[in-house]
Amino acid sequence: MSTATDRVRLDPDVEALGPMLTSTRRAIHQFPELGFQEVRTAGLVAERLRALGLEVSTEVAKTGVVALLRGTRPGRTLLLRADMDGLPVQEATGAPYASTRPGQMHACGHDGHVAMLLGAAQCLAARRDRLAGAVKLVFQPAEEGPGGAEPMIQAGVLAAPRVDAAFGLHLMNDFPLGTVALSAGPVMAATDRVTLLVRGRGGHGAAPHQAIDSVLVAAHIVTALQAIAAREVSPTVPVVVTIGTIHGGFRYNVIAPEVELAGTVRSFDAKLRQELPGRIERIARGVASGFGAEVDVAYELGYPATVNDAAMTELARAAAATVVGEPGAVSMTPIMGGEDMSYFLEKVPGCFAFIGSANAARGLDHPHHSPRFDFDEAALPIGVQVLVRTAERYLSA
Repeated sequence: MSTATDRVRLDPDVEALGPMLTSTRRAIHQFPELGFQEVRTAGLVAERLRALGLEVSTEVAKTGVVALLRGTRPGRTLLLRADMDGLPVQEATGAPYASTRPGQMHACGHDGHVAMLLGAAQCLAARRDRLAGAVKLVFQPAEEGPGGAEPMIQAGVLAAPRVDAAFGLHLMNDFPLGTVALSAGPVMAATDRVTLLVRGRGGHGAAPHQAIDSVLVAAHIVTALQAIAAREVSPTVPVVVTIGTIHGGFRYNVIAPEVELAGTVRSFDAKLRQELPGRIERIARGVASGFGAEVDVAYELGYPATVNDAAMTELARAAAATVVGEPGAVSMTPIMGGEDMSYFLEKVPGCFAFIGSANAARGLDHPHHSPRFDFDEAALPIGVQVLVRTAERYLSA
């Protein structure tokens, strides 16, 4: 019986990179670094890129690294991007290459992203004669927060030479090894944050009539906010309002004067995203007023939605199909997670695709951001091949 991995076709030079990709990924995995602290990782990246004879810039937006690979003929410029940062998660995989840093872990595959882009750089450097134009290799800090893509753009990463298109990959345990998932249009959501401070009047827990119970008000606000998705927005338009933390009170028999709520708001539609702060504030103030309380609402815009260009997605899909076969290049349902690759795709047409990395038979299928997250490293050369084929197709078109 044929499996997804049976369809994978790698060029000999890409296949030969397998051991190097694994060792590179593991070397990075053992020493994770949080956003804008990726000094060791950036040093490794810069050293590898310089060894290929590329034009390398370091300390871009603090810890970012950018390299320029010029083809032998003039043409367009394609940006290839990988993120480098880890997460504040205590690893629990038990792997021999587990994090050596307490409370820090590569729990989202960024170590693999760095390894794949370094592998692609090596292959493309050896294939300069096939390239009409240039490849700008961007190793970005702080994707997990506070965000490194926007500072890199502000630092001029899309200029000199001007970038015409952008492409990025993300390892994904939602998809099995041997598949590549991608779709045109929105693929990841905008990620905004809301904080609500409910102000009531404190009092004795045995005399609630003398107080305004901020805990009770907060509970009603949490419930009422769910009406936005359930009753105010079309069922065909995705939106999520999640209150993740509730902080208030200091003793079991005291009515708290204040409660703070904090949550995340996810959406794809740009118009709806503009309306959501007002809708949340209207509902929260209305509920609070009904109880005689007050509420302060602070709304912070995060990453915009990640939107793939149709033409670039079709080019990338065709490239992926040469690697994993037509059945392996699958369409995906948009996910409500967010990505600051979105800032690049707001500026230039591009595509953000997902490399299937799950292998349930080996227990490598835990979700991203889990302390037990790991992936099948056989996905790494697949990602390299997709990057290389996409770049060759774009720069020879």
